[in-house]
Amino acid sequence: MTQRDPALDRPHAEEPRRRSQSEGAASRSTRPSPSFETDASRPPRDEGGGKARKPKQQFRREKRDVHGWVVLDKPVGMTSTQAVAVVRRLFSAKSAGHAGTLDPLASGCLPIAMGEATKTVPFVMDSRKTYTFTVRFGEERDTDDAEGKVTATSDARPDAAAIAALLPQFTGTIEQVPPAFSALKIAGERAYDLARDGETVRLAPRPVEIYRLALTGMPDADHASFVAECGKGTYVRAIARDLGRKLGCFGHVCALRREAVGGFGSKTMISLEQLEALCHRAAAGEARLADALLPVETALDDIPALAVDQADAVRLRRGQSVLVRGRDAPIIRGPVHVMASGQLIAIAEMDRGEIIPRRVFNLTGLIGSAGKP
Repeated sequence: MTQRDPALDRPHAEEPRRRSQSEGAASRSTRPSPSFETDASRPPRDEGGGKARKPKQQFRREKRDVHGWVVLDKPVGMTSTQAVAVVRRLFSAKSAGHAGTLDPLASGCLPIAMGEATKTVPFVMDSRKTYTFTVRFGEERDTDDAEGKVTATSDARPDAAAIAALLPQFTGTIEQVPPAFSALKIAGERAYDLARDGETVRLAPRPVEIYRLALTGMPDADHASFVAECGKGTYVRAIARDLGRKLGCFGHVCALRREAVGGFGSKTMISLEQLEALCHRAAAGEARLADALLPVETALDDIPALAVDQADAVRLRRGQSVLVRGRDAPIIRGPVHVMASGQLIAIAEMDRGEIIPRRVFNLTGLIGSAGKP
């Protein structure tokens, strides 16, 4: 609610008298001429009244157009937002974002898009994810991972046979209640903010797709390791929580690594140390920075590619549709990504020989070329 300025509630009689034009002119004629020194330009003084030394001028690196993907092998302890900020700084990129949050306690595949690649983020977020994780039995925690407070305990421990018999209930399309400590919103507030404030968070179950869930090992009675391949919106922490409840022993995730997101995986991942070293070599002229960036179209591998000539490319860049005729016209319906001379032009819809542009790309500046011949 906007507070009303108390000055606006004063009686009209208390308003200061307005000066006449002649009074204003006389006042201006006797007023000393300004020195044009502002608080910002005036040198600071120390407590003794003398002039203090001017602070050193800080130089900011100029931001530039950078387009492509970095598939970061995120270390444990770093948030996804922090990871994006580090990568953006290394490349001096104007814009950057990630394709799916990875918890601070998790490591692994964090695809980071820069520049025009941010237009392809939804295609990556909708793709399958592969995780390896370890469940610690005997304790349930409020965050469903090792970071939270213990809320329930049990002395019971499951064996491999009991776990394997339960896994079919966790594959296919299932109803899953997201963790209370999640980024989902409740009446405009993040669930984790409400949970941290001590409020009771109740989230409705929602359908998620789990394509594969397999037990890969039991190093001891307290721990079991798994691999999961799942769709958008699936919480591995919730899988661990619900497994523990159904087994009657409680459980939480104590280790989590994302192995792949869509086509991004171990072959394309780069550690923060490797990326920093490559950027330093590029600054010294010993490497090409573009070689650290995957092309924008890498995120579009799951939709067909369509090649056009330069004339059609110009029309598509202007947002105009292009009609493909003749016997060489592709028999495609649905989304396509359009290329011309090896460069991404647009994401388009193909319908009865007509290419209808949906997202147009303007690739100027530093363009990712990793993996290109």
